[in-house]
Amino acid sequence: MTNVKLVNGLIRHIYRLGDYLHFPKQTATMPLFVRVRLLLPKQMSAIPTWIQGLLYIDIGAVVAFLLFGAAVFLIRTYLPKVGAVAWVTAKESILQPLFVILTLVGIFALFIFLLIPYNTLGDDIKLVITQGIILVKLFAVFLAVWTASSTIADELEGKTALMALSKPLGRTKFILGKYTGVMIAVTLLFLILGTFFLNTVSYKLVYDARESSKDIPAAMECARAVYHVLPVLVLAYLETLILAAIAIAISTRLPLLPNLTLTLMIYLLGNLVPVIVQSAVGQNPMVMFVANIVSMVLPCLDHFNMETAVMATTHISAAGIDTSVPWWYVIYAFGYAGLYCGAMLIVSLLLFEDRDLA
Repeated sequence: MTNVKLVNGLIRHIYRLGDYLHFPKQTATMPLFVRVRLLLPKQMSAIPTWIQGLLYIDIGAVVAFLLFGAAVFLIRTYLPKVGAVAWVTAKESILQPLFVILTLVGIFALFIFLLIPYNTLGDDIKLVITQGIILVKLFAVFLAVWTASSTIADELEGKTALMALSKPLGRTKFILGKYTGVMIAVTLLFLILGTFFLNTVSYKLVYDARESSKDIPAAMECARAVYHVLPVLVLAYLETLILAAIAIAISTRLPLLPNLTLTLMIYLLGNLVPVIVQSAVGQNPMVMFVANIVSMVLPCLDHFNMETAVMATTHISAAGIDTSVPWWYVIYAFGYAGLYCGAMLIVSLLLFEDRDLA
């Protein structure tokens, strides 16, 4: 009798949850075994569309997490020295309070963005997408700069790096391991916040439809809308890779505060590179020369910022979000980010090679 009462109580709580999620009510007088048998299939078919759409999104997120874990395993297996440094760096970053704070604050802020009324006459989804991408990107960049400074600059000042390099570990593998470890922590944060962000985009479509008394979009329509946001999120991640490489290069010479300041300046100037080059056209040859040098040295981060494309989109609905960001553009951006990260790692090695550790 006690077990039957526990099961009945559990089912009552499930029905209350179903009422909260707008599930259809079942007959309360049904026998226990009948209710248990009918509960799963009927309730699964009555799940709100935005939750059904999340199945497609979250399956992709699970695959991304598995691929991420497999990549970390392969690095530790086939690159043992680099993998050891990367694993220690990633654990230090993930276990520090900053990682937990950024994760919780990011999730809370993304949830708040979902509920804020923007009064844009049907374009609230644009602001939700723009604010969400900027928040995820800035949190990941801040974690990258903080981790790079705490794992390289602090170790150099505290002579901890001297002990590590006294072992059969070259400076090249040390820098590569540090950068890999920073990116492991940053990628994990990006996956967590990015997955939650895509979930909020899926629900925002249904939320706006309900607020406007329109037809509720189907599950595939929600999933298709999120799919069109993915290229913008991937570009934000590639921008984070570049800024993390820059932070690694700066941390070989400077501590946290100058590193954070210089990285912020590079971030701002990198977004203004096209404007600087365009404004120098027709000016003094020396001005044009300096503008070209700036465009060659600084990363052109404006190519990774597609928030303007989202805001300029004329139509955003559950039928699709045309952000004018094709996947071939993402492939080219990935190549540019790989080349620039490689160049910044070479600069890091040059700056670190003649650094006196004693």
